[in-house]
Amino acid sequence: MLFEDQLHRTIARRAFLKNAGLSLGSLALSSLLNERIVGAAPEAGHPGLSGVVNPLHFAPHAKRVIYLFMSGAPSQIDLYDPKPKLREMTGQLLPDSVRKGQRITGMTSGQKYLLCVGSPFDFTRNGQCGMELSEVLPHIGSVADEIALVRTLHTDPINHDPAVTYLFCGHQQPGRPTLGAWTSYGLGSENSNLPAFIVMLSGRGGQSLQSRYWGNGFLPSNHQGVQFRGQGDPVLFISNPPGVNQATRRRMLDQVQAFNQMQLNQLNDPEIATRIDAYEMAFRMQTSVPELMDISNESKETLEMYGAEPGKGSFANNCLLARRLAERGVRFINLLHRDWDHHGGLPAGIRSQARQTDKASAALIKDLKERGLLDETLVVWGGEFGRTAYSQGNISKDNFGRDHHPRCYSVWLAGGGIKGGVTHGVTDDFSYNILSDGVHVHDLHATILNRLGVDHERLTYRFQGRDFRLTDIAGKVVEKILV
Repeated sequence: MLFEDQLHRTIARRAFLKNAGLSLGSLALSSLLNERIVGAAPEAGHPGLSGVVNPLHFAPHAKRVIYLFMSGAPSQIDLYDPKPKLREMTGQLLPDSVRKGQRITGMTSGQKYLLCVGSPFDFTRNGQCGMELSEVLPHIGSVADEIALVRTLHTDPINHDPAVTYLFCGHQQPGRPTLGAWTSYGLGSENSNLPAFIVMLSGRGGQSLQSRYWGNGFLPSNHQGVQFRGQGDPVLFISNPPGVNQATRRRMLDQVQAFNQMQLNQLNDPEIATRIDAYEMAFRMQTSVPELMDISNESKETLEMYGAEPGKGSFANNCLLARRLAERGVRFINLLHRDWDHHGGLPAGIRSQARQTDKASAALIKDLKERGLLDETLVVWGGEFGRTAYSQGNISKDNFGRDHHPRCYSVWLAGGGIKGGVTHGVTDDFSYNILSDGVHVHDLHATILNRLGVDHERLTYRFQGRDFRLTDIAGKVVEKILV
């Protein structure tokens, strides 16, 4: 009866005139606007694409993205950017000519001295390309010829939450769509039984991970990331409760969908259509997800290569699941691993995180390549900013820390049209300032979209009277790392 009352109010004369006026106005406006601006897809396009960019702006190199996000900001100085002079100057004051009066966080601005601290780890040359990487990354070193190491990524925010928001949304303020949501919106999904954008978390401690880091912002809500859990039901409530079988679930869903369809016909609200699609997707996932998440049928050799253990939640398991998701055509797979926020506890903290992530990250590259998927899958590894050349707090052999550093840090990319075995960009002797070939976060976004066949300037969505895009008003494709 409550639904009938609501429906009656919906179709009452005043409600009808109000809604009809808005709808007619929207239709008139849409007919006057450019088709690209309102996000409409052309009539003819690639049959494998269900997003608004169809056909693609140019031939793609990658069909999907696997983003390995290291939450908390790994130290580029201890992993990817060797600085022998900094090591020699450990315990000495950071020269004013290096800092140049640039702002630092409140966590170290009160320190009497900013003392240099070099990496305690040795760096070795890896692969035929001779890429220099830390001794704590031997497995990533084994795939050095497959990756493009960017040592000069830089961002605007200096604190974690705005920096993560900026990395994924292209803006520090919450509320905009994330990179995965834009990818889902632009390209759609290759698999009708799984979401286009899937998220998995691992690690303990460190910075909290907000669900808006994989949100849809102002895009339709079917483009938000769907979180899969490592233990228990991979998606909450995906299993039927006791006494409810699939046939009963189908009948219940059909009744709900009939009511939803009645409201959609009356209100023409696109979010109701999104909800209808979500219910249907959830029903299909009840069959597809349990099989997907069961890694016990993988070979012993594959499990050992990743360091994965069936039934346990870990970064290694998530990397293996990412490969399985890639095989099934999921468009954007985001693995977020916590606890890289090392204001203290170094070098032990770096060693611990490297043990958890190094082997599986490299295994993912090798596994994708062996299965012929690497050429069509873009893999990205990195955090939200870097770490300082000076120590936070006192320096001892077994304990020192590094503060936030947004002016230069390292990420790497592999597969999907990326040139392997290259190191891009040069930083100064302290990994503090960029000397050449800087790459802004907007440039990284533009490059990722480019490999997917999308022009970042043309993937837009009209919201509140303006055309938004992931890269805002900036962004240049980093041509030097592309095949």
